[in-house]
Amino acid sequence: MANSVLIVEDSASIALGYAAQLQSAGHKVDVSETLADAQAALKRSDFDVVLLDLQLPDGNGMDLMKAGSSGDKPAPAFIIVTADGSLARAIDAMRLGAYDFLVKPVAGERLLTTVRNAAERGRPARKAQPPKPADTANGYHGFIGKSPPMQQVYDAIENIASSKATVFVTGESGTGKEVTAEAIHAAGARSNGPFVAINCGAIPESLLESELFGHVKGAFTGAVENRIGAAKAADGGTLFLDEICEMELKLQVKLLRFLQTATVQPVGSSKVEPVDVRIVCATNRDPIAEVAAGRFREDLFYRLNVIPLELPPLRARGTDVQLIAEQFMARFGKEEGRELTALSEESRAALYEHPWPGNVRELQNTVRRAVVVGSGPTLELALQRHPGTPAQQAGSASHAQPDASTPTPLGAEQQPARQDVWEGMTLDQIERMAIHAAIKRCDGNVTKAAKALDVSPSTLYRKLEKWGAAVN
Repeated sequence: MANSVLIVEDSASIALGYAAQLQSAGHKVDVSETLADAQAALKRSDFDVVLLDLQLPDGNGMDLMKAGSSGDKPAPAFIIVTADGSLARAIDAMRLGAYDFLVKPVAGERLLTTVRNAAERGRPARKAQPPKPADTANGYHGFIGKSPPMQQVYDAIENIASSKATVFVTGESGTGKEVTAEAIHAAGARSNGPFVAINCGAIPESLLESELFGHVKGAFTGAVENRIGAAKAADGGTLFLDEICEMELKLQVKLLRFLQTATVQPVGSSKVEPVDVRIVCATNRDPIAEVAAGRFREDLFYRLNVIPLELPPLRARGTDVQLIAEQFMARFGKEEGRELTALSEESRAALYEHPWPGNVRELQNTVRRAVVVGSGPTLELALQRHPGTPAQQAGSASHAQPDASTPTPLGAEQQPARQDVWEGMTLDQIERMAIHAAIKRCDGNVTKAAKALDVSPSTLYRKLEKWGAAVN
């Protein structure tokens, strides 16, 4: 379904990038570079969704939210798009009623999914009917796929969406844990409330408590005004805690108290405030192993693990791999102006033979690369070989036939080609060596190194700051 979207962004390159992705998905798009232009556009036309940058040349984007929520016309759903470091302002915007906030740079799939969900479920005034169990015949609330393992995931989400019980989502990197959290929120009774996501591994330890629970003016250096935290901003909605196993033990104690009492105490305040939120958390680690290693509190794990939900790896999803690849091919083909008719026969066969250790994220990058560098109406995929694990190799062999499924246990580790290189080294030393080697290969570019390591740049910056390493 096409929606009308207003992009409020003063960077022309970023605005054009959003517009191209949205238009390729069939949405109608207008662009405003200033607060005044956006206010005029909202008076002139009705919009389903507004993508809003808070830092505008002539004012604060939150003023536009206040204006957009007044008057006789139904207010659009506001999606805040903010840069790293301005998360606190985005949380304030959530308090004003923003549907969601995204952190720049925004992945195309996340952008399209959030816009669609915001338009359909962001405002009661625009909801013509209750959301259907599945968005399309080939997917569900942002997911693509109809294999038996994914049908089980969809059924589980439908069954738990209206509950208030905490959900613990596990699965390999790239399997769609944040999409799962958004689907749980969108399919449940809290879909009209805010959805607030916090990446516990991307925020420095010294700031994470403030981001979660808020702070009062003067609580610490730089606290120049009172701020609500993500937990309070999600009041009446859903709080998604990604990379939960990255949280330091000291903060785990405070999170446990928050879960037990349903109250928050801002940093520097003696006042306790009640909140009503649905908690969904996720990790790509094995949480039981983290508990056994003493890195994650056992009592917190059992408090969070009320409803466990494990996502299957892509290699266990049968024909979904081809369905997803064809969806990516159609989308990226439009973006690049290529007339693509089908995947080559060799590429279709390779899809089922490849172990996909990076899962859907790896498949997306593979298809995009093939679209950009290829030519002609048939798409040829160039798949990189991965050593994988014995389980992965067995899984890839069993998946040579569509819809076969042999899920790999969560937390299975890939074995290095030369284990003797790592003998005598701690896990921390190995991690440092891998990260510094990646940064060196990328000529000191941390963003490129993060992409090569399949982590967020903020994760690398956090680790480098912890180690006291200099970044060129």
